[in-house]
Amino acid sequence: MTTLNASVLCKMSPYISVQSHMALFTGKGDKGTTKLFDTPSGARVSKSSPIFECLGQLDELNTITGWAKGSCPKDFILQGKAGAELLHEVQDHLFTIQAEVAGAQKSVPQQSVEVLSHLINEIEKELPEIKSFLVPGGTEFAARLDIARAVSRRTERRLVTLHESGERVVSESSRAYANRLSSLFYALARLANHRVDLVEGPPRYRDS
Repeated sequence: MTTLNASVLCKMSPYISVQSHMALFTGKGDKGTTKLFDTPSGARVSKSSPIFECLGQLDELNTITGWAKGSCPKDFILQGKAGAELLHEVQDHLFTIQAEVAGAQKSVPQQSVEVLSHLINEIEKELPEIKSFLVPGGTEFAARLDIARAVSRRTERRLVTLHESGERVVSESSRAYANRLSSLFYALARLANHRVDLVEGPPRYRDS
C-alpha cells in the first residue's frame, strides 16, 4: 500500500508509538487486506470496504491541497496569515479526519469549523458580488484551488456515505468541516483571481 490509508496511517499515526524504521511497504496487503486503528489483534480488513474508499478520497484531497499550496503566492495574505500556512492547516485537519475514519479517537473540533466559517465570510466581503456560476480557472493558483473545490465535494460525499452506512461513525464537526472546505476553496480561488484584477466570467452554455 502506497497511499496514506489503513496500515500506513497506523504506522504514521501520532497516537501509535513507532520504535523502528518505517518501511515504504510491508507486503502484508498483497492479498487485498489491511488493518485499521481499531482492528482486533490478528484480524484483517478487506480493502474493498467503503472505509478505504473514503480514506483514499481524503488522501487525494490532501495531496491536491498541497499542490495548491505549492503555487500560493508569498504575498497572498488573509487576516495576517500566509495563504500557504492556511492551506497547511487544512491539510493537518484532513489528516485528523483520516485518522478518525481509520478508527482513531480523534475528530476536528467545532472551533475549527467556526474559524473556517468566519474566514469565508471575511473573504466574501473582499470579493465583488457573485451572481452566477463562473468558469473555473484564471491564475494557476486559482485553477488548482478550483480542482481542490471539486475534489472536496466528492470527498465529502464519500464521508457522508460512509457515516450513513453505519460502518463508521464520523463526528458531526468533522462532517461540517468537510462541508465547509469546498466553500473555502471556492472563495480562495475567486480571491486569488480578484487580487490580480483577473475578471471571471459566467459559462456560455454552448449547445453547438
